[in-house]
Amino acid sequence: MAWAQEPAAPPAAAAYEPGTGDAWLDRQLADVNLYAARYPDAFIDEVVRYGGARRGYVEALMQQHGWAAGDIWFACFWGQAIDAGCREPVQARTRHPGEGWKAVVESLPVAPHNLHWRAVRHALVASYDHWDRPVRLDALLQRQLGDRAQRDAAARERD
Repeated sequence: MAWAQEPAAPPAAAAYEPGTGDAWLDRQLADVNLYAARYPDAFIDEVVRYGGARRGYVEALMQQHGWAAGDIWFACFWGQAIDAGCREPVQARTRHPGEGWKAVVESLPVAPHNLHWRAVRHALVASYDHWDRPVRLDALLQRQLGDRAQRDAAARERD
């Protein structure tokens, strides 16, 4: 009797690697993909409200162009950090296919500085707070922002 061969498993999807040059940021952007897959409306609302994007633009990037949510988030918040819109980083990314975000932002007219990276990292923590999603901070962010209770208390003081 011949043994039936089990069907081969489908090939694994290519691992998402945003290539920012910041391991913490890359891990969180991969997690943004998971969040957006489960809560697409909340993801889109965040990018529209806090990232300065138009809803239709974000939806088109996701649905017609197949962009990963982490890339959309990064493009819009990087654009905000350099006082540009989402489109400039999106267009730069399309001119540099297959390259990571580090190379893409280095190709933009505004040279990336530490303050830009800091603004994006802080914005990502704020997005997690808005989503009420736990986030593990690296040592630098922990020193800068404190834990969730400290961030919430600071936000109440600003209001």
